[in-house]
Amino acid sequence: MSQQPRLPDRSTDEVPKELTELGRRISKLPPELQNELEVAYDRVVDSVRRRRRILALVQEALSQLRLDIKYLMFDLEVTRNERDELKQQLEES
Repeated sequence: MSQQPRLPDRSTDEVPKELTELGRRISKLPPELQNELEVAYDRVVDSVRRRRRILALVQEALSQLRLDIKYLMFDLEVTRNERDELKQQLEES
C-alpha cells in the first residue's frame, strides 16, 4: 500500500469530486478488493493531476504568446510609422 493518502487534499490539488467519491467508496471495500482497485485509482489520480499540469502549462504558454503578439503588433506599427516619416522626409528634401 502506498504511503500517499489516496484521497487528495482538494485545497492544494483539485481532483474532480467524482474521483474523490470513488476513492471514498474504494476505501470502504474489503481489503482484498481495495488493494486491487487502489493501484488503478492511483494511476487515474496521477493522470488527472498530470493533465491539469499540462493544461496549466498550455494556458500559460498561450497567454505568453498573446502578449508576445501584442508587442510584435506594436513594434510593427511603430516601424511602419518610422518608415512613413522617413519617406516623407526624403520626399521633402
